[in-house]
Amino acid sequence: MIRSDQSRNEEEKAMNIRFETVDKSEFDAFRRDVMDIFAIAATEEFGDATGEDIISEEDINKSLFSPNADVYHIYLDEIKIGGVSVSIDPATQRNSLDLFYIYPSYHNRGYGQLIWKSIEEKYPQTRVWELITPYFEKRNINFYVNKCGFHITEFFNKHHKDTRSDILDTEFREEYFRLEKTMIDNTR
Repeated sequence: MIRSDQSRNEEEKAMNIRFETVDKSEFDAFRRDVMDIFAIAATEEFGDATGEDIISEEDINKSLFSPNADVYHIYLDEIKIGGVSVSIDPATQRNSLDLFYIYPSYHNRGYGQLIWKSIEEKYPQTRVWELITPYFEKRNINFYVNKCGFHITEFFNKHHKDTRSDILDTEFREEYFRLEKTMIDNTR
């Protein structure tokens, strides 16, 4: 079977992507990265006038210190290019992607999709992946729906409020999407 050059290039990139567990002593730096990178989208959409972080330190801490959290730096070879925090529920295998960022200098190179595939491979028992993203984050919505196979399952807004207590508590909580990806049932 002859593989295309693009297929070979993707495989080579994926082989060079690795996850390194973030030590609790590194959570402050991880938190700053999340806040800085998430702020880029808000600034692009609303300018510098928002006056509020798109995600608060408290919300990030909920993800980082969750008992089910796995928090990683993402490396391409020896260069850190981003980070991810997932919550893994071993009982239900309904897992969530809580935080995921890639440094802007690595955007639009296909790394996001390769990283997501690597996350799926790292947690093969997952039945459903879930995440939320703000309504204005068109780049995220495009990535998760069109590149990673998620489906929008709910749009939370003033007419349809999210009653879960573990969801973001910022002004951007007013309108956001919940997305899900159902995985192939590996238990059969």
